[in-house]
Amino acid sequence: MSTEATQTSGSSMEQRSELHMSSTSSSSFSSSYSVSSTRLRKVSHTSRVLEEPSGVQRKISGVMESFSQVQKSFEIPAGECLPDFEDKPRPITAQEGNKAAFKVKVSGNPTPAVTWARESDTPLTEGAMSFYDDINKQYVLKIKNLTMEDADVYKCIASNNHGEAIYSVSLVVTENPALDFKKKLKKRSVEKQQRKPPTEEEMLKILSGADKKDYERICAEYGFTDFRGILRKLKEMKKKEEVDMVRVLKPLEDITAKADSSVVFDTILELKDPNMKMLWFQGDELLRIHYSLGKYEVKQLGTKHMLCITNVCLADTGTYSLKVGDKVLSAKLTVIHEPLKFLTDLKPLRVTERQTAVFEVRLSKKADTPLVWKFKGKQLKRDEKFDVYVSEDGLTYTLKIKDVRPGDTGDYTISIGDLTTTAPLLIERIPVKFMSHLKNVHVKEKGKARLEAEMSSKDVHIRWLKDGRDITNNSRYIFMREGKRAELILEDCELADSGEYSIVCIQDNDSHEYVSSSYLTVEERFATVKSEMSDVQCPTGSATELCVVLNDEKVDGVWLRDGKEVMDLRGVQVMKQGAVHKLLFSSVGDEHEGKYTFRAKGVKNEAVLSIADPPVIDPTVLEMLSSQPVTLKAGETATIKIPFKGKPAPKVTWYRDGMELAEDSRTRVEQNGDSSTLVLHKCVREDSGTFMLKLKSDCESASATIQLNVIDRPKPPQGKVEFLECSGKCITMKWKAPRDNGGQKVTSFVIERRMTGKKSWIKVGEVDGDTSTFCNDTVEEGKPYQYRIRAINSLGMSDPLETEQVYAGEPTEPPGLVPQPQISDVTKDSVTVMWAAPAQDGGAPVLGYLVERRKKGSSMWVSVSKELIQDTKFAVDGLVEDMEYEFRVTAVNRAGEGTPSVASNSVLAKDPTRAPGLVRNLHVTDSHNTSISLAWCPPELGDNPTGYILEVRPDDGKEWTKCTKIPITGTSYNFGGLQERRKYFFRIRAVNEGGIGEPIELEQGVLAMPPPEAPKFDIQSKVKNRMMVRAGCTLCIPVSFTGSPSPVVTWLKDGVPTRGREVITKGKNHSQFLISSCQRFDSGVYRINLSNDSGVVYFDINVCVTDVPRPPKNLRLVEEVQGTVTLQWDHTPDLADDEHTHYIILKRDTSTSTWFTAAEHIFSSKYTVTGLFPGRKYYFRVIARNLIGDSDPLDSKEPFTIEKEHENFTLNLKRSPPKHHEVKPGFLLALKDHAVHSGNDCTMSCAFLGSPKPQVSWFKEDVSISDSPRYWQSSADGVCTLTIPTCTAKDSGEYTLLVENKLGKAECKCNLVVFDKDDNRLLERLTQDSQKEKLII
Repeated sequence: MSTEATQTSGSSMEQRSELHMSSTSSSSFSSSYSVSSTRLRKVSHTSRVLEEPSGVQRKISGVMESFSQVQKSFEIPAGECLPDFEDKPRPITAQEGNKAAFKVKVSGNPTPAVTWARESDTPLTEGAMSFYDDINKQYVLKIKNLTMEDADVYKCIASNNHGEAIYSVSLVVTENPALDFKKKLKKRSVEKQQRKPPTEEEMLKILSGADKKDYERICAEYGFTDFRGILRKLKEMKKKEEVDMVRVLKPLEDITAKADSSVVFDTILELKDPNMKMLWFQGDELLRIHYSLGKYEVKQLGTKHMLCITNVCLADTGTYSLKVGDKVLSAKLTVIHEPLKFLTDLKPLRVTERQTAVFEVRLSKKADTPLVWKFKGKQLKRDEKFDVYVSEDGLTYTLKIKDVRPGDTGDYTISIGDLTTTAPLLIERIPVKFMSHLKNVHVKEKGKARLEAEMSSKDVHIRWLKDGRDITNNSRYIFMREGKRAELILEDCELADSGEYSIVCIQDNDSHEYVSSSYLTVEERFATVKSEMSDVQCPTGSATELCVVLNDEKVDGVWLRDGKEVMDLRGVQVMKQGAVHKLLFSSVGDEHEGKYTFRAKGVKNEAVLSIADPPVIDPTVLEMLSSQPVTLKAGETATIKIPFKGKPAPKVTWYRDGMELAEDSRTRVEQNGDSSTLVLHKCVREDSGTFMLKLKSDCESASATIQLNVIDRPKPPQGKVEFLECSGKCITMKWKAPRDNGGQKVTSFVIERRMTGKKSWIKVGEVDGDTSTFCNDTVEEGKPYQYRIRAINSLGMSDPLETEQVYAGEPTEPPGLVPQPQISDVTKDSVTVMWAAPAQDGGAPVLGYLVERRKKGSSMWVSVSKELIQDTKFAVDGLVEDMEYEFRVTAVNRAGEGTPSVASNSVLAKDPTRAPGLVRNLHVTDSHNTSISLAWCPPELGDNPTGYILEVRPDDGKEWTKCTKIPITGTSYNFGGLQERRKYFFRIRAVNEGGIGEPIELEQGVLAMPPPEAPKFDIQSKVKNRMMVRAGCTLCIPVSFTGSPSPVVTWLKDGVPTRGREVITKGKNHSQFLISSCQRFDSGVYRINLSNDSGVVYFDINVCVTDVPRPPKNLRLVEEVQGTVTLQWDHTPDLADDEHTHYIILKRDTSTSTWFTAAEHIFSSKYTVTGLFPGRKYYFRVIARNLIGDSDPLDSKEPFTIEKEHENFTLNLKRSPPKHHEVKPGFLLALKDHAVHSGNDCTMSCAFLGSPKPQVSWFKEDVSISDSPRYWQSSADGVCTLTIPTCTAKDSGEYTLLVENKLGKAECKCNLVVFDKDDNRLLERLTQDSQKEKLII
């Protein structure tokens, strides 16, 4: 449909633009939502530029909002979602020249990408800027210096892999007459000089958007002369606009409702001022919503305003009005009274055994008397078996039957008066389940079998079957039963006992049979080995035996050797002793070796008999090996063969010098049955040593030792050669003898030399083997030499020992490397280069230094001086300003130039920078528990700083620590990681290339904590001022708060600290009070105190712990008026603690056992029961009731007899026609004055007559109190009662009862005085001075 929306611009000029929307709402806001993969609903938007007669142009855009969502993925993985808008942009209307900003907050997984566009596809203007606000987590589109061309619909597009969300809002730009005044003047100057003045209507439009101070100037510019007249018209126009402040889109409608239901009056209003005051009335009386105890409730949903009325009654019938500004909306409420009936009858119920059955019935309205549940003619009351309760609205009655059993089957009835409904309860038995089924059993023949099963119930009957036949009465079987377990035992099982066994269970009222089966398998018995044979080793000629022990003495066996039965083997005897079977050997020989097997029924056991003789080496061989060592030359092969005896063949191992010898390419061990041979190929000097052959068997071991000596040429002389003299004439050296002479004496040493850089060696001498020094006198001074020395024995010459390079005399070479030069005293055309002397001068003094320079990045070095520089410092001039240079230095001696130094650091040729001055205005901008924020201003003196060094020192510290590793570039810094509530001092210095400025310090230390804040509770409806908890339940009071520093939390109960039964949890910004199982004495006023340095606050919670009330006591019966009985009793102790506690009065004729309710909601301790028949006897019962339930009843001990007419009292009434039974109202028993203790209840009663039945009205100080919820009143059978619960001093005064009918009226008055319990003087004055009878409570 097409909806026309009216927009008002900044100049109050009304224009209309059409918005085509898919909506039925009459407001100018429209949003459409759609989620689809193929279709998307869109909102079209049009804008146009209107030309006004006055020449003023304005671009109008309709105010709108729209939202669309497109899903691209068919399935969205768990944890991921489509893009959506958490904070949506809003339409903006702004004047030309101002700025506008759209802000959104998006959500989605993966994180959506956000872009901005215009609906007209026009690119964003240069003044538009989009960015992401990290602080507020928002995407922002900001447009500066708005023009008329910026008016459009702007789209925010959020997209990710699963789809995209688009939110479109409008930007309306209106002209600013004051801003465009120059434009208008220019336009006027181009027009003709004589232009017709604007009309009055045009002038009103021009002035509506301008400031009042510019009215006269604008009129003069347009040539309009009637200035006062146009002002008057302008005021009238604005008043007319203000009148239409309320627009009624939907009026109130008349409502017809049933009694005890809830109704809602609703209307839709469009308000220009959302803060306008709204008042609801019933007739001419203002509804006091907050004091209606939930009767009335006012709600608002957008432009919809509602009045909700709960539990309407006939008194609520009337006209209801809503007054908004000058408008009044009215509607009528009609309440229909319906008769009491069952809305739903009881339905038949089928429940599984041991479950809970629930009957429920609902009435059409609240009943005056309670409903009665019956089963088999017996009334049901709440106990452990039955649970009877009524819903909060008093309409739904529920009966719960717990743990139903078969005996609970039958009809259940609920009745109230003549209304009765009945339904049956059927019980389904719980199927029997096997908690443990029969299991298959395998036993040996003659063994014992046991079958067991466990059922879910013990109330079952059991039969046992074997292969389908009943064996329950078979004496061969033993049957056992204990609780839910059943067991079958069979002794001495036979092969015929194998088969299928079953257990069958049945239960009463259940036709099903429950069966569990298993198989018993009896296996044939075989012998088993109790003790097996083990392998035997023994020396030749020794005695031994093989033994097997079976588990059955009657089982025989046979012995086998290597698969053949042992028959007539020499020296072997077979023996059997019961279950023990033996094979005895008197003298073991080679013919007895082999594998022996014993076989019996189901038995086979094997063992091996073998001969074990220890290894032995011939003693003559051992003596020869120890007396004659083996000697051979290096490179020859050594073969060592040693014979031995032993059975079985022993383990052979060769050792050298105590280490086991492993075979490799040179070492091989050969072995046959009675000898072992060791072969060493190409022996080397290291093979010399002691070799040992070790023979080991299971019974003993033997060994043989032989010495091997391998001779070779000697090793090189030892260690580093020591030069005793190095001069220009000779070089004297010394060395050490070789570590190994090769097994032969060293005969001589050969000395060779070569000059450094040469390859060939020249022999310069030879000395005998006992000499270790040599002097070479054929050397040239200053020349470097290298020597080598060889040792000689009878087998040859050793490898050489080479020396280091040695000089004959002192060497001469160019100087070493100069350290990196340093730069100082930099100006725009000169620098000073400084360096240190080289560590090595090359053996000759340094003659001077060569200094060179180059431009940075160049490879060409230029000398800065023609002569050598003698000093280690030189001033270089002639530099080019703002050019970077590098310098290097080379040392020179008589051997030449040394290696150039490393280039110096680059230096810029310019005048030096001045160090910055003092930082200004160092101050604290914010502080928190772990961080402090500071700010400062740059110094005024010195050059501009490149950064700042901020330092911190704790209150108890002496050293300053830098806050950052590098200087801070800005003029503010947030320093975190601090210790809470600790004081810190700060100082700061500015720094640049010229150096570090002087520090400036904060005058006072700063505490690491938020700014001081007084404690404040953050209730947010989590905790109410009043809490009601049932006894035995958990009392939990959670409280949130704020404050700096964190407040100290204290809990009090009735003004004193709590007693310790509670668990108190305290946090930084929260606290919780918890009593896991509260009792009545936990009732009281709980106060939480919060205190810190900035203040103290507290919050009180009135906790009432309630339970089923305790019964009243001391019931007394008095007949004050004939035909009535006044009951008096002592209050239950729970009445004062629970405002919902009241009394129920029941009566019962002695001729019946049924109790009938006489009165409900009685708050006093006195009540007069009427409607009793003379001559009958009655029992009376008082029950205390609260929201939890009923107390135990307080019954009268003896029946009370209603007296008949007295014999001495005769009343002769003149018989009159029935039509003249009209009586003017009058009182039979007047009201009495009352004096009541503060906090007690007061009940006023009187008796009256009149026909037709008079209307009763109560007044206090001439003010009607008949409809006040503060008072409880009743009127029945000529007895009127007024109850004032929990009297206070405000209840004192004069009370008047007015009864009236068409024949007249009568009134009766009494006074009520409420006094404190301690005010004894007032009590005495009341009892002494008053002539009237007073009732003191």
